[in-house]
Amino acid sequence: MTLGNSRHAFRKVVWKSSTEIWCRLHEEAFAYFGGATHTIRLDNLKEGVLKPDIWDPQLNPLYAKLLEHYGVVALPCRPYAPDLKGKVESAIGYTQKTALKGKRFESLEDENAHLAYWNEHCAATRIHGTTKRQVRVMFEEERPHLLPLPLTRFEYYHICERTVHFDGYIEVDSAYYSAPPRCVGSKVVVHIGRLWLRILDPKTHECLREHTIALQKGQRRTHEADRPQQTPIKVEKLAARIAGAGPGCQAFAQRLIDIRGAIALRALYGMLDLLRRYDPAAVDQACAFAATSGICSLRFVRTYLAHHARPLKLKNKHRIIPEIQTYTMHFAALTQGATHDH
Repeated sequence: MTLGNSRHAFRKVVWKSSTEIWCRLHEEAFAYFGGATHTIRLDNLKEGVLKPDIWDPQLNPLYAKLLEHYGVVALPCRPYAPDLKGKVESAIGYTQKTALKGKRFESLEDENAHLAYWNEHCAATRIHGTTKRQVRVMFEEERPHLLPLPLTRFEYYHICERTVHFDGYIEVDSAYYSAPPRCVGSKVVVHIGRLWLRILDPKTHECLREHTIALQKGQRRTHEADRPQQTPIKVEKLAARIAGAGPGCQAFAQRLIDIRGAIALRALYGMLDLLRRYDPAAVDQACAFAATSGICSLRFVRTYLAHHARPLKLKNKHRIIPEIQTYTMHFAALTQGATHDH
């Protein structure tokens, strides 16, 4: 990064580039200069510009947020016109021919240390060929015009898309976050930070919901406005059926309803499925253990039963379905009747 007036520059070598690395290099440069520039002229690389355009270029969202954090305005060059940022192009050539030509380094850290020393003691003290003045002297005149640095560094985040499930949640890293009910079935933009997660409208980029990051897999983050105003009757009826299996099942089902509300319907159906496949006493014991431990996860109950109980064997008799011999007799009678008529 080269300052337009003094030609003082920040130089650093990296193995590879990405949007986050590109942004962090900007922050390091601003910290090195002791302030941010009012505008920045950049090339149309993908880390900075997603869609180059003469009149309306589309900036990379993360890069745009970084510049907004520092109060900098981006001025991308016209496509295929690198001469518009000739000062930085000239600085690159000067660095390659003077600081790096014929040199070998054991590591990237050694090369950057060499560049930092050379930049301070050689590049900054030289008399620039165009201005005919020392670079450091001009930089000291330019420094007061830089923008003051913000109190905090920019907080980086990842951007992705998710579809809102029919229960009103999106899934990120095996955790679940509620979205407005009107977004069910549609795609939303998600910004994932270190401590927070934001759900945005893909068209207006309005922040619909903001949640703290879940610390464990399977956890749910629910906004109060996304909870149903009342629990449907069907949920209460399912809970009443489950309560008949024992007090543990009743306590666990009620905890599901208290925490999840109407969206506990799927978990309640899962409890009924467990009561069909396991002995009700074993299911009641597993649910009681989960309820007393403060765990509200059907997956935990299912795992507990898989380790501490055996599934019920298939029944030979059923109160509705007759035995197989009955069907054999009916088939034989129908076949004989068809043969006799023929």
